[in-house]
Amino acid sequence: MAARASQLFLPTLREDPADAEAISHKLLVRGGFVRQVGAGLWTYLPLGWRIHRRVEQIIREEMDAIGAQEFLCPLLTPIELWQASGRDKIPELFHVSDRTGRQFLLPFTHEETFTFHAREIRSYRELPQLWYHFSAKDRDEPRPRGGLLRVREFIMKDAYSFDRDQESSEASFWKNHEAYKRIFERCGIEAHAVRAESGVMGGELTIDFLAPSGSGENTLVRCERGDYAADAEIAFGVPRPPELPAPLAAPGEVETPGVTTCEALAEFLGVDLAATSKAMPVTKDDGTVVLALVRGDDRLSDPKLLSILGEDSRPSTDEEIRAAFGASGGSLGPVGFEGEVLADEALREGQFVTGANRDGWHLKGVEAGRDYRPEFADIREPREGDRCPECGGALTFETAIEVGHIFNFGTKYSLPLGAMFLDEGGREKPLVGGSYGIGLGRIIAAVIEQRHDENGIAGWPGAIAPYQVHVVALPGLEEQAQAVAATLEAAGSSVLVDDRDLRAGEKFADADLIGCPVRVTVGKKTLEDGMVDVRDRETGEERRVPAQEVSV
Repeated sequence: MAARASQLFLPTLREDPADAEAISHKLLVRGGFVRQVGAGLWTYLPLGWRIHRRVEQIIREEMDAIGAQEFLCPLLTPIELWQASGRDKIPELFHVSDRTGRQFLLPFTHEETFTFHAREIRSYRELPQLWYHFSAKDRDEPRPRGGLLRVREFIMKDAYSFDRDQESSEASFWKNHEAYKRIFERCGIEAHAVRAESGVMGGELTIDFLAPSGSGENTLVRCERGDYAADAEIAFGVPRPPELPAPLAAPGEVETPGVTTCEALAEFLGVDLAATSKAMPVTKDDGTVVLALVRGDDRLSDPKLLSILGEDSRPSTDEEIRAAFGASGGSLGPVGFEGEVLADEALREGQFVTGANRDGWHLKGVEAGRDYRPEFADIREPREGDRCPECGGALTFETAIEVGHIFNFGTKYSLPLGAMFLDEGGREKPLVGGSYGIGLGRIIAAVIEQRHDENGIAGWPGAIAPYQVHVVALPGLEEQAQAVAATLEAAGSSVLVDDRDLRAGEKFADADLIGCPVRVTVGKKTLEDGMVDVRDRETGEERRVPAQEVSV
């Protein structure tokens, strides 16, 4: 039976929420899809929940199609599981306790819980296994924002594979990869599979699915020729060649009074900023100072540095810098430094100006390998103007929403949690795992970011639309509208009939705002010629058809 707007809880708004910046945030609230309960806490209203359930069903169908088995695990998790994996101190975790003082977590992912259940796998004959569930997650997000983009509670589909070895685990990884491509295609969003970091989840083989959008917290880096794509956190860009001064046989000191930045140094010496190097000392948890070195026109990438060091670090204090280098910040360099030097790949060839580890002095003609021996790695942030590492084409940078993340975590959880199996020879071995997450709310937000106009949501994809058809009944024609709705429903369409006691303009505005794929208008002319107006929300194309023959 068609839904009647007069009976539906549908609190649409004419004005944007005062605190909203992302277009998806604005339209989800204005369209009556969601309401905010608190910072980062959202209720899905009936219209929004219909969309969420449709997205969920698409995901379920594609996961089932690759042999996955659906579970439902509890959100409340004994802290001992996360203590075993060493992740119980992650700042984003909510910690709670029961009345007896026993400690629990409200986690944002379920690797530990599913690995706990995988301990019942005894033999190689039971492998591979692929399990998933749809579950609420909690995250102690310090700055919730963007509507459904950065929240404190959300529903995620997370799946976990368990295999006997790395080869079979990678097979599971790529099987999920293909399923994700089908999911996003069916949901009607443009999403790109790109190289990414696994972060606190662990793992080496890792891919993000990024949906280009006007809002989001990720940056999609792509080659103009389609040869390369990556999340900006790990993207490798080839910077422009520097204009280097004539080479020197040995480093030469130059007095630079009051010069403490690379920009000021380049201007003082009259050299290309890219011919200088920037010293960024960091201190690891054990107190060791590491010198990270990038070109003067570059910025150090914190995610890349974390990946290379394999542990957290922080900018060194003034006292630590003075003790390690014998100089203050602004005059630091690798020559004579006795600690570890991590230099960006852009410093591999050529001679650069560096700090002399002597206040007010710098060194010209410093050459890696000859004057200091660093470990080379890609530790710079890519930026506009960089070229593709594959073909040399220009790299483009787009704001994007991470709608999915898959990664292979190996034995990171099976070893500490004791998830073992016996192979053909009766030898005990750890399970090799993978993790596969999709944020349903982010898919909904990404659709809106990619499909909107000045009037609202420019047509939900049919597979996830709250209703396929929005029938607008002008005053006095509610009976005829119900007959049209019945014809559409008989043809297999889901229908929302706007039978509210409102002006025609208000109903048309709400129809454009809500964004059902097709609007059918039952107006005064319908009484005269038995015809209705059918309008495609995405294209704006209209046609007039007999009411008894209407279909979409």
